[in-house]
Amino acid sequence: MAGTAGTPGTPRVLRAMNDRAALDLLLEHGPLSRTRIGKLTGLSKPTASQLLGRLEAAGLVRVTGTSEGRPGPNAQLYAVNPTAAHAAGLDVTPDRIRAAVADITGRTVGEFELPTPGRRPAQPVVQQVTGALDGAVKAAGLARSDVHRLVIGTPGAFDPNTGRLRYASHLPGWHSPTLLGELAAALPMPVEYENDVNLVALAEQRLGAARGHGDFVLLWNEEGLGAALVLGGRLHRGWTGGAGEVGYLPVPGTPLVRQVAKANSGGYQELAGSQAVPELARELGIEDVPSGPCTEVAAALVARAADHASGPYRKLLQSYATRLAIGLASLVSVLDPELVVLSGSALTAGGEVLRALVQAELEELAAARPRLVVGDVQEHPVLRGALESALVTTRDEVFDTSR
Repeated sequence: MAGTAGTPGTPRVLRAMNDRAALDLLLEHGPLSRTRIGKLTGLSKPTASQLLGRLEAAGLVRVTGTSEGRPGPNAQLYAVNPTAAHAAGLDVTPDRIRAAVADITGRTVGEFELPTPGRRPAQPVVQQVTGALDGAVKAAGLARSDVHRLVIGTPGAFDPNTGRLRYASHLPGWHSPTLLGELAAALPMPVEYENDVNLVALAEQRLGAARGHGDFVLLWNEEGLGAALVLGGRLHRGWTGGAGEVGYLPVPGTPLVRQVAKANSGGYQELAGSQAVPELARELGIEDVPSGPCTEVAAALVARAADHASGPYRKLLQSYATRLAIGLASLVSVLDPELVVLSGSALTAGGEVLRALVQAELEELAAARPRLVVGDVQEHPVLRGALESALVTTRDEVFDTSR
C-alpha cells in the first residue's frame, strides 16, 4: 500500500537498513569517503552514492572535507550532521542538578549545574528541572524546543505502577504523585526517568569497562550504596523499579535494620557505605581523618590507604574490601554474572589495589567467580549515562529513513 512504512524485505526497508548501517559506521569511525563506506557496508559505488545522496538531502550527513595524501583526486569525506538532533540528560542529587545537552554524535555542547541545597527546596521541582535544563540549553546556544529527548537520573526509582518515587526519601520535593504529570506538561520533549546507578551501568556498557558484556553487575558507592543488574544485555529493574537497591540488603556484621524505608538505610549500607569508611578509620587508630561530606572523606581515605603497603591504612583497605565482598557474595551467588564493575568515588579511589583485595575476598566467600574491574567512566558517570540513554532512542527515531 502506497505511503506505508513497508514490510521486511521491501526496497524501502532494505534502503533504511543500509542507511542506518552507514550512519552507525560514521558515528563509530568519524568522516569516511564514499568508497570506504561502500567497502564497510558491502555496497557498490553507485548504491553508496545514492545512499549518501539520500542522507545528505535528509540533513543527516554532510561533507566535512576531502581526503589527502593519496594518489589521484581527493575524495569527499562525509560525517553525521551533528545538528540533526540534540538530546539532554539530568543528574539529580539532594544538593544539585547537573544538566547537559549533546548533539546527535554524542558530543556534549552545553552544561549547567543548579545548586539545590537544603531539606526544603527553595523552588518547586518543576522549576528546578526546567531551570537546569534551560541553563544547559542556553550554554549550547539552543532553545528548549531543540531538544529531542530528555532523560532524568535520580536516586531510587519511579514505581511504574504508581508513578511515585521510591527508595529515595532523602530527595526533597520529588515524591508528589502528580510530579511526573507536571513535568510532562512543562517540557516540550519526551521525558524518561531512570535510576542513577542504572545510568552508570549504561555508560559503562556503551563506553567503558563493560563494553561487549551482556551479563554484569555494577556496584556503586557514593552517597548511597547501590547496584545495577544487566542480564542478557538489558537492565533488570524489577517490579517496582527497585532491583539493585542493595543498600537495604541484610548482611552479616551489622545489626538487623528494620523499617528500612523510614531509615533510608539497611545492613549493607551500614556495613560498607561511604559513611562507614571514616568510622572504620577511627576504630583502627587513624587520627588525621579529614572532615567534610562522607563521600569525599571516604574517597580521600581509600585513596590514601591504597598508597600504603602496611600499617593502619592497609588494615583499613583490607577491612573495607572484606565488607564490600560480603554483600557482593550474595549478589553473585544468585546472579552468577560474568563481570562486576566497581564504580563511584569510594570504590574507584582504591584503584587496582582495592579491586584485587575485593576479588580475593569474593573468591573466598562465593562459589561463582566473576571478574572484577574498576569502572572507566569516572567523570559525571550518571550524566553520561543519561545522555547515552537519550541518544539511543533519539538516533533510533531520527535515523529511521523508512518513514
